[in-house]
Amino acid sequence: MKTQFRKASHAVFSIHLHVVLIAKYRKEVITQEILVKLQEVFNRVCEKRKCLLTEFSGEDNHVHLLIDVHPDNNISQLIGSLKSASSRIIRKEFQDYLKQYYWKEKDPSFWTDAYSVNSVGGAPLEIVKEYIRSQDKPER
Repeated sequence: MKTQFRKASHAVFSIHLHVVLIAKYRKEVITQEILVKLQEVFNRVCEKRKCLLTEFSGEDNHVHLLIDVHPDNNISQLIGSLKSASSRIIRKEFQDYLKQYYWKEKDPSFWTDAYSVNSVGGAPLEIVKEYIRSQDKPER
């Protein structure tokens, strides 16, 4: 599959991140209904940040996002936006359901503080390294 590049005013780019977010205390709280709402929220946040949510899925205690990232973004701020917006909406809209899992909470977050983020692309890292090494050196 050929890499799809996007364009900005002074850049051509293809930046893809695989993000994993984990429910607080690894509680198995994510339902199909919550998963649908999370996808809606993540799509809105990505759109506002000039990113594209290209794949999304999850299990009962974590979710996976594949995001085509615009280079204007700071990765930690992007993930912070994804986590805070989704946490706020999920905790509000599913309050009755979630109180059985998070009844003593002073911190209203839905996610653990930790997350996983990995850059992904079309070529294995060793091939990219070899390509860079193989470039012609300046003669002078």
